Amino acid sequence: MLDIHTYLNQHKDQMLEDLTRLVEAESPSLEKEMVDSCGQVLETIFKERLGVDAVRFPQKDRGDHLLFKVGKGKTRILIAGHFDTVWDKGRLPLYINDGKFYGPGVLDMKGGIIQSIWAVKAYLALKYELNAEIAFLCTSDEEVGSQTSRALIEAEAQKSDIVLITEPPVAKTGALKTARKGVGIYQLKAKGISSHAGNHHQAGKSAIKEIAHQIINLEELTNYKLGTTVNVGVVNGGTRSNVVPEEAEAHIDFRVETASEAKRMVNILENLSPIIDGIELEVTGELNRPPMERTEEIVSLFLKAKEAAKEIGFSLDEAAAGGASDGNFTAYLGIPTLDGLGCLGEGPHAEYEHIIIDEIPKRTALISHLLMRI
Repeated sequence: MLDIHTYLNQHKDQMLEDLTRLVEAESPSLEKEMVDSCGQVLETIFKERLGVDAVRFPQKDRGDHLLFKVGKGKTRILIAGHFDTVWDKGRLPLYINDGKFYGPGVLDMKGGIIQSIWAVKAYLALKYELNAEIAFLCTSDEEVGSQTSRALIEAEAQKSDIVLITEPPVAKTGALKTARKGVGIYQLKAKGISSHAGNHHQAGKSAIKEIAHQIINLEELTNYKLGTTVNVGVVNGGTRSNVVPEEAEAHIDFRVETASEAKRMVNILENLSPIIDGIELEVTGELNRPPMERTEEIVSLFLKAKEAAKEIGFSLDEAAAGGASDGNFTAYLGIPTLDGLGCLGEGPHAEYEHIIIDEIPKRTALISHLLMRI
C-alpha cells in the first residue's frame, strides 16, 4: 500500500488545481456576493474530494459560514479555517514562478483549507480507519474580526476534543504555533471646544492636544519583557489650521501574551480620564481576540505533530506568534488547539503573498499523520 506522503505527491497536480479554483474565486471580506461565490467553489471541492455537503450558516452582511463533517466516533476533531481575504478584487494577480504560487489568499489561508481536505482524502483513500468525527468549519469574516463567526467557532469547539487551525506556519522555519498574542482594538475620541486660533485661542479646548497626550501615555504602556505592545495606528482631528480643534480621534491596537495582562490593558483603556480640563473622552472597542496561551495540552498536541513530521522525514519546531487567529478563541475555551498547519510560504497581507508548491504534499501529509496519532 502507498504511504500517505507518496499518495499526496502523486496527486500534487490535482491539489494545485483545487487551490487554483479556490484562489481564482476572489473573496474580499466585505464583499458578501463574492465571498459566497467562493463558498460555492469550496462546497464543490468538498463534494468532489470527500463526498460531503455543507451545512450553511447564512449571514446578512458577511459571507455564509460552512460546516462539513466526515467520519464518526467518540472523538471529535475540529479543523477550522477562513476563506475570506484582505484583497480587493483584482488587486493581486495569480501566477506561478520559481516553484512558488502567488495569489490573493493563497497563503492566508486558502492553501491550508485545501491541505486539510486532501489530508483527510488521502487518509480515507488509503483505507486507514477513521474512528473520529472530523468537522471542517470554514468561515468568511476572520480578516475583519470574526464578528459573525466567533459564536459559531466557539460552539463547534466546545463540541470537540481538539482543534486544528490551518493558518500558515512560521515563514522560513515552518514552525507550528503553540501560542498567539491576544488583540485589543479600541477607538478613542476627544471632544473639546472650538475657537478662533488667533482672537480667542484661550477660549478653546484642543481635542488634538488631548489626543496627543493620550497617545504618548498609551504608547508608553508597551513592555517588551511582558510581550505587551500598544500601537496608535490612525489619528484624525480638526478642521482648519486657524481653528482650535473641537474633535479628534485615535485608533488603538494592543497585543498581550496572557489573559491577566489582557484584563489589565482592557481596564486601562476603558477607564481613561481627560488630561485637559473641559475635554470629554469616549472610548469604544473590545478585546477582539483573547491570547492563545501555551498549555500542557497544546504542547502534548504539538509533540504528536512533531512525531508525525519525523515519520514523514522532517523536523518540526514550535513558536509563539504576535498575530492572532480564530485559534485564539478555541484555546481560550480550554480546547487543545494547534495552529500553523497550513501551507509554507511568506507574505500574508503582502503583495508577494505566496506558498512553496513542493511543500504542499509534505505539509498535507503532516495533517494526515497527526490525525492518526489523535
